[in-house]
Amino acid sequence: MTATKADQQNPPRPQRRPPWLRVRPATGEAYHWLKRLMRAKELHTVCEEAHCPNVAECWGHRTATFLILGDTCTRNCRFCNVQTGRPAPPDPDEPERVAQAVQAMDLKHAVITSVDRDDLPDGGASAFAAVIRCIRELHPGCTVEVLIPDFRGQIEPLKVVMDERPDILNHNVETVPRLFPAVQPQCRYEWSLAVLRNAKALWPEAITKSGLMVGLGETTDEALDVLRDLRELDVDILTIGQYLQPTRQHTPIARYYTPDEFDMFRERGYEMGFRWVESGPLVRSSYNAEAQIRTLKV
Repeated sequence: MTATKADQQNPPRPQRRPPWLRVRPATGEAYHWLKRLMRAKELHTVCEEAHCPNVAECWGHRTATFLILGDTCTRNCRFCNVQTGRPAPPDPDEPERVAQAVQAMDLKHAVITSVDRDDLPDGGASAFAAVIRCIRELHPGCTVEVLIPDFRGQIEPLKVVMDERPDILNHNVETVPRLFPAVQPQCRYEWSLAVLRNAKALWPEAITKSGLMVGLGETTDEALDVLRDLRELDVDILTIGQYLQPTRQHTPIARYYTPDEFDMFRERGYEMGFRWVESGPLVRSSYNAEAQIRTLKV
């Protein structure tokens, strides 16, 4: 059922997390080993910074999404738990340390993301390029996925990344256009679309990926319109998950979507032509990332 205009302006506030969103606590030998490895290498993971609900499952399998360029973001998105402020200068040794951690974990697929770095001339593009090179030099055969910022829609920084031929180029739109001013006011929907459009223009064979959170106050029709926009740009992989409010200071949850609704999004995504759709309450951007690249890369 589509929400009315009044519902959009004053969405109900769910009081209790439904049973399908229960998450087991992060524990186990592999989890603690990986946490020690990250601290020893002075590295950050988005798994920790963003309080990802899948951290126990992913770390239990010795997989992680590396967060480069520090742990302080120059933007203040209302859904994100990463701290905002003035970041430290980039660490020139970070790419090598990331590659060493990838090698130590013996990863087959590494996911690299970053905070937004609007303070840097290239938005951090050169750091992504350096990490890709270091991983391929130190741990050949490991595929690399990069989850990049929007670079304010500029093609020059994107070209720096695409020249390294990442195995998957990921950029999340996060929410529907109407909610951008409230949810991520320093971002623009058009910038996100430009990243995905230009990635294919720079390298037509690229596998591109994008993700959407639901539960922020969007209507179902608005979410489906975003899926159509992404398919018009020939995006290959789609992820859809439930927004979970990190703290009381963040954007409240407008509503919880049911597993059946996530099944609907998956079905509609495949009908639209996406090559891979991950849709579920706890799905996050890098969930099942290794399976995606092994299936789609030829």
